Formats: sequence, structure tokens, C-alpha cells
Amino acid sequence: LMERKTHVKVNRKEVMLAKLRKSCSCTPQKLKNFLMDFFPVLQWLPKYRCKEYIWGDVMSGLVIGIILVPQAIAYSLLAGLKPIYSLYTSFFANIIYFLMGTSRHVSVGIFSLISLMVGQVVDRELLLAGFDLNDDAPPASGDGPLQNDNLSNTTAFNLTIVGINAECGKECYAIGIATALTFMAGVYQVLMGIFRLGFVSMYLSESVLDGFATGASLTILTAQVKYLIGIKIPRSQGHGMLVITWINIFRNISQANLCDAITSAICIVVLVTAKELGDRYKHKLKFPLPTELVVIVVATLVSHYGKLNEVYASSVSGAIPTGFIPPKVPEFNLMLRVALDALPLAIVSFVFTVSLSEMFAKKYAYTIRANQEMFAVGFCNIIPSFFHSFATSAALAKTLVKTSTGCQTQISGVISAMVVLLVLLFLAPLFYSLQKCVLACIIIVSLRGALRKFRDVPARYHVNKVDTLVWVVTMSASALISTEIGLLVGIVFSMLCIIVRTQRPRTALLGQIQDTSFYEDDSEYENLSTVPKVKIFRFEAPLYYANRNYFLKSLYRLTNLDPNLEAARRKKYEKKEKQHLKKGNHRTANGLGIGENTLQLVPKQIDFQALVVDCSSISFLDTTGVNTLKEILKDYKNLNISVLLACCNPSVIDSLKRGGYFGKDFGCMQEMLFYSIHNAVLFAKDQK
Repeated sequence: LMERKTHVKVNRKEVMLAKLRKSCSCTPQKLKNFLMDFFPVLQWLPKYRCKEYIWGDVMSGLVIGIILVPQAIAYSLLAGLKPIYSLYTSFFANIIYFLMGTSRHVSVGIFSLISLMVGQVVDRELLLAGFDLNDDAPPASGDGPLQNDNLSNTTAFNLTIVGINAECGKECYAIGIATALTFMAGVYQVLMGIFRLGFVSMYLSESVLDGFATGASLTILTAQVKYLIGIKIPRSQGHGMLVITWINIFRNISQANLCDAITSAICIVVLVTAKELGDRYKHKLKFPLPTELVVIVVATLVSHYGKLNEVYASSVSGAIPTGFIPPKVPEFNLMLRVALDALPLAIVSFVFTVSLSEMFAKKYAYTIRANQEMFAVGFCNIIPSFFHSFATSAALAKTLVKTSTGCQTQISGVISAMVVLLVLLFLAPLFYSLQKCVLACIIIVSLRGALRKFRDVPARYHVNKVDTLVWVVTMSASALISTEIGLLVGIVFSMLCIIVRTQRPRTALLGQIQDTSFYEDDSEYENLSTVPKVKIFRFEAPLYYANRNYFLKSLYRLTNLDPNLEAARRKKYEKKEKQHLKKGNHRTANGLGIGENTLQLVPKQIDFQALVVDCSSISFLDTTGVNTLKEILKDYKNLNISVLLACCNPSVIDSLKRGGYFGKDFGCMQEMLFYSIHNAVLFAKDQK
């Protein structure tokens, strides 16, 4: 006999008060521990093995910095902002994550999906404010500090409607929206860290994330096509942006700029060829080829000396100022406008960062703290938002490059930040003549990994059809509706799939494996022997209100007996039998005898006397589930069929006890509940 342990009841109020007193107390040791936990760099930096780690960190930092500069400039197109702001973002994110991050390898900075989500909000707010979204106006010359009224759009907009009592140009308003959005996303992430809401990431399955990334990649690709061929079309907003943009592209294809189209074709061929060769011979290369940087340098030189902007009207990046703009507090009233948009941005940014951190921590055998990662990425958004930066996240491609070039710690992030700082202080104006089509090519080629997911669909379908359906729905919604709605659709649809699978789970009658005490699905395995006079029913899901009817229908179908119908037949027969006995007439109106009438009302004999319910797959019961088991216990008892439960877990047993399934004093519990199917079958055979 197995007896349950007696658990000591814990006074939760006292426990909460003790934790509260402990957390509110302040001692020097506790303050030190807090600082060490909040800034993990204080723990690992004093133990840094300089001779062992420094070469790998410096090498990986330089390579990432070289890759980061062209990507930062390119991703500014996605965010709808000037390249200088992307460089600010890359610089500050690396420094802050160095101080606060717990992962040794992830590369935190500008990320294509996050840039796209920021750009969509910026474009929407610019449109609502009355600005023209056409960003192909002639660029301003010079390399001085940014001016609010002479870049891209000379229209001034009085922002008193949102609480800013000053006139602000398009670029000023755009970065104001971006910084307010970034600040709110960071606040959400910090609050999620304080309240330990990291479990939210559990609802973003791998299929949802992959589908979201692929759908967003299609949107990114579509947004860059106009730069590839040099046509001037408005930036589409709202739902269905992908379809509307392609319609506008085909309508204006005759206006394509031949110079941009040729440049794009050459750049894509060079970039793709270099990437493929790099992937093929990566085991022979000590570090990845800086193809993007080479392409940008060559394209800038060709554009400058060939005067492609003046002669062929090719769209170029324009002036990128040097130095830093004075910090500015994000506008509170703008935060209210974008508060809702910041929530999906915060979740996506956190999920990508934590998932990458956990993946590389597992690969290199160390641990991270998910809650601290949430604080780190939150402050990577909050602090830079005061310095004209926008939202950041960890990026898989750059993280893979870091690990492949010998990265050991986040010292490499500081080296990358120094490379970006060098560009910010001295080299930024040199990119004035860089064509936008070259930046678009870099963005599109960087999407290779996400777009290759289409090749994995057959293999994914072979592994799991439901997950494939979740991927397709999420991808389609993200591409055809919008990225935020696509993410929401993916989460809701994946949850619905789980609910549906628990509503209609597998059910089976079990047979005995010959000469053993084990039982398996009779419809899946051959050479199983049936147990005389005993039916064994398995239900492979929790039993709760949503699948109660399916449980009963499956049970009645597989046992070929509905106890309610059988009881009704018997009552009807007994009633007619009494009527005929009262009349003294042993023949019915149809000329049938009582025995013949019995055959009509009760057509067959019941072929079992005990029903064993295998509860090994029932993880929990709600009130409806308990009542359902009580119902079948009563209904089968009326037919002299005993119901026995086998393999119940402690949670199910407790629910049955509280629901009164075993009676008031649990006296019959040992005759109704068994720890194995075989014990229940042996008990059923011994019954009279």
C-alpha cells in the first residue's frame, strides 16, 4: 500500500511578510550583492584572463564593428530615420549590455525586425502629423550638425497638438517618435523584470517566432524594392502594406532608374557570391570576409567620382554629421501616443535576446539570468533613448559571427562600440555619396537566413503538421496584414491549436501484451489479447469542461454501450412487461411474445462487467471533469458495471477526493482506485 505524505501547511502571509522584510532591509553586504547582480561586469571583469581571452575578444570586436557600420547605415532605411541615429544606437547598446548583460556571446544592437517595427510606427505618426513620407528629396550638403528644417522635408509642423510648444521638422518629429517608442519599450521590459513576467516569452513558440521573422522579412524585402530600382513611390502604411507596395511598384516600374538597377544587380551578385563562398569555406577562414564594408567603400567611391547623383539622379544617403547631438528627454505626450505600439516591440526584443542568450549559454556551458537579461535589454532601450537612439535587440547573424571569430566575453562589444565611435567622430561624412540602393542590397542579402525558412517547410510538415500550420498562419498574417497583428494572430492561433488538441485528443481501448502485465492501444499494435469481461479505456488529455462531451462520446463509441440509452431501453421494457402482466395477456399487439419483445427492446447482451479508465494521461481535472467521472460511475453502476480508475496522479486524486468521488469517508477508495492497470484488471476478474 502507498500512503500519501502529510504536507505541513505553510502560512503564506507570514512567508510574504518575511520576504518583504528581507527585501526592504538595507545592509552594506546586501547593497554590494545588489550592485554585483545588477552589473554582472563587476563579477566577471576582475576574473578576466587577459592572455587567454584578449586576442579573441579584440578580433571578434573589430569584425563585428566593421560589419555593424554598414548594417547600421542600411537599417536606418527600415526605421525611416537618418543613418546617424542608427550609429548612435549601435554605440550605446554595446556599452550598456557590456555593463548589464549576463551572456558572454550575444551581439546586442540594431536588428532588422526591430527597425521595421520602429519604422512602421514612425511612418504612421508622420502621416498623421501631415508630413510627406517621400524620403527621396534632394539631400542637404555639408557635414555640420543636424538641422531640423533642411533635411528631407522642409515643412515645419507645430506640435502644440501633442504638447510640444515648438516648431519641429520631419526629421525632428520622426526621431522624437522613435525615442518615445524606445523609452516606453524599455520601461515595459524593466517592469516585466521587476514583476518577473519573463514567462510571457513561453507563449511565443518556435513556430510563431520563425513565422513572424519570415513574414517580417517579406515586408522588409518589399520595402527595399523601390530603392533597388530607384523609383519614387509613397511609403505604404496600415494593413496590407505588402500588397499595396507591390501594386505601386508595378504601376511605376517605367520610372525605374537604370543606374540604380544596374548598381543593385552588381551588388547583390557580389554579396550573395561572397556569402555563399564564406559559408562553404568558413572552416578555412579565421574570420568572415567584410564583404559589406568592401561593397560600401567601392560603391561610395564610384558614386562620388562618377557623380551618379548629379548625372543619373541616383538617390544617395546624404550628409551624415560627426559627433554627438546633445541629449534630450523623450516627450511624455508622444509616449502616450505610442504606448500600445511599444508593448509588442518590448516583447519581441526581449524574447529574441533571451532565446539567443540561452542558446549560446547552453552551447558554451554557462548560465544566464533571464530576469537580468530583461533588465539589460530594457536599459539598452531606456538610456539610449535620451541620446537620439531607437530600439535594440540581440541579432543571431552577428552573434554567430562573434562566436566564430573567437569571442570570449563582452569585451568584444566594447571594441565594436569603439569602431562605431571612430565612424561617428571622423568617418561619417565620407558616406555622403553612398547610394541608397547599395544599402537596400545589404538589407536584402541579410534576409537570406529568414527567407530560407521556406525551404524547410516540407521537413517541418513531415515532423509536425500543426506546427507547420502555425508557421504558415503567422507568416501570412505578418506579411499580409502587419507585423504586430501577425505576432498576435500567431500567438492566438497557436493557443487555439493547443486547445483544439485537448478538445479532441486520442482515445483508445487497450489490450494486454501477451505474457506481460502491460497494456497498449489495440488499434495501433497487433497480437494484443483482449481481457474477458473488462474494457480498458484511455483518454490522452486533461479532462475539463471543453472536452467533456468528447470524452463521453468516445467512451460510448469504443465500448459500444451508451448506459443512458441502455437504461432507457430497460425501463421501457419493464414498463411494457408490467402492462402485459396486469392484462394477463402474454402476447403483444404485434403478435409477439414477451420473450420476443425482450429481444427487440434489449437487442444484445452486455459483454463486459468492468470498465477500467487509464488516467495516466489525464494531468488534471476541473469541476466538470470530476462530475463527468461521477456521472459515468453512477450510470454504469445502474447496469451492474463497475468503474475502476488506474494510474491517477496525486493532483487528480486530490480533485476526486474534494469532489466526493470516493464518498464521504473514502471507505471505497481502495476498491475504486488502482496504481496500475494490471491491478485494476486483476481486481475486476476477481469480482463476482
